[in-house]
Amino acid sequence: MLARIDVPSLAMHVLFICTRNRLRSPTAEQVFADRAGVETRSAGLARDADTPVSPELLAWADVVFVMEKVHRTRLTQKYRPHLGGRRVICLDIPDDYDYMDPELFRLLNAKVPRFLRTD
Repeated sequence: MLARIDVPSLAMHVLFICTRNRLRSPTAEQVFADRAGVETRSAGLARDADTPVSPELLAWADVVFVMEKVHRTRLTQKYRPHLGGRRVICLDIPDDYDYMDPELFRLLNAKVPRFLRTD
């Protein structure tokens, strides 16, 4: 029997965070899910988030995008030891959009790609 060899992923791990993980961050996760060299996940900072932020998600991420400054503040306050120097980028996208809203899609495509590795 052949032994399984775990090879580290070369993909950039991108975590999108909003409040409840219902509209903005899941949209961002989907928008970039099929991008070559990128793996995406999303989470929320609220207790009732569909997928709450966790130390494990933060450990997985190479870069973290938050939708608002208040998210960066809350993330830093609650999870500073788990950020491990990861870059946290604020997209300044208010909670004004529905899931997969065309304007949200446009904003994400205008703001996120410059931070993604293209190697």
